Amino acid sequence: MTIAYFDCFSGIAGDMVVAAMIDAGLPLPYLKTELKRINLRGYSLKRELVRKQISGTRFHVMPEIPRGDFTPEMWDFRMIRNLIGRSKLKKSVKEIAQSIFHRLAQAEAKVHGVAIDKVHFHEVGAVDSIVDIVGSAVGFEYFKFREVFSSPLPMSRGRIKSAHGTLPVPAPATLELVKNVPLEKSPVHDEIVTPTGAAIITTVARHFGECPLQTIKNIGYGFGDKTFPGIPNALRLMIGEGYPVVVIEANIDDMNPQIFDYVMERLFDAGAVDVVLQPIQMKKNRPAILLHCQAPWDRKDVAIDIILKETTTLGVRYYPVERKIFRREMRTAAVFKGKVRVKVAMDDNGRIVKCISEYEDVKKIARKSRLPLLSLLQKIATAKTF
Repeated sequence: MTIAYFDCFSGIAGDMVVAAMIDAGLPLPYLKTELKRINLRGYSLKRELVRKQISGTRFHVMPEIPRGDFTPEMWDFRMIRNLIGRSKLKKSVKEIAQSIFHRLAQAEAKVHGVAIDKVHFHEVGAVDSIVDIVGSAVGFEYFKFREVFSSPLPMSRGRIKSAHGTLPVPAPATLELVKNVPLEKSPVHDEIVTPTGAAIITTVARHFGECPLQTIKNIGYGFGDKTFPGIPNALRLMIGEGYPVVVIEANIDDMNPQIFDYVMERLFDAGAVDVVLQPIQMKKNRPAILLHCQAPWDRKDVAIDIILKETTTLGVRYYPVERKIFRREMRTAAVFKGKVRVKVAMDDNGRIVKCISEYEDVKKIARKSRLPLLSLLQKIATAKTF
């Protein structure tokens, strides 16, 4: 499963996202070809190799004499939405780009107190920012990430000049976009998370927190155009395989045992892979229950929250683990004029190694046929009809 992790140690902006993707392997000729699918002219693209504290890529959108029906002064959300909708971009690219712009427009509309279709983007409405957002969508489609994750976003201080006058950093639209996103303090006195960057990452990222990668395959550094003392103005993109399963455990010794059933249901509904209850002896030889939950890394916080709120425990412990599992398919076996669902497990070469029958299906046939349940299970395990 290929996933991406954006390490926003020095912020994030639209051009930095595209630059990091190019540095990680997105071919610039491919990007140029895909961007030609939208009716947007008056610009050219350039890749610049940067060598500062670290080496990476800068992505330049250079304006040329505008031609055609569109000029920067005309951009509002409705026109951008129509531009992307009428383009020849791939469906998945359109959907990502439209989602990013819609989220950005919602934030701008709330900040300025206007209807979403009346939003004029000003700084983020120019050709270069449209290229940044659509170019990011092209990159997400090119790499075909199964999931996208991000580090917490750094929040700096300062002031910026805008079409609306001097504004505090983070910009009001940026602050609106990062609601419910983990933040961390930054010593930089400048804008390091832009509205465009915030819109991109909060649209595509499934989870903000620790890096979930098991194996790193590619790394890209996308540079911005600013210089900060002691830290590169760069975004780090890590691409690899993952994500690990996390084990969450809690020792519970003072809870009504009836509640465990409800807790298990909630954990499975939240995406847990497995939940196990095990009797244990705690200090002073008190009998207790070990709650052992396995969940995908991106569901870690949800599962922990359920355990802390729904049980009497005062804390949990968790750690990542790796799993080796067979590829599985659900098939149907015909047994004594009945049909049974069978979970078939296969190795890496596609050979069947195990067959596990759905117990309730076999039980129904056993009752109707009056044949021994054990015999039916053995017959299904050797059946050639699934």
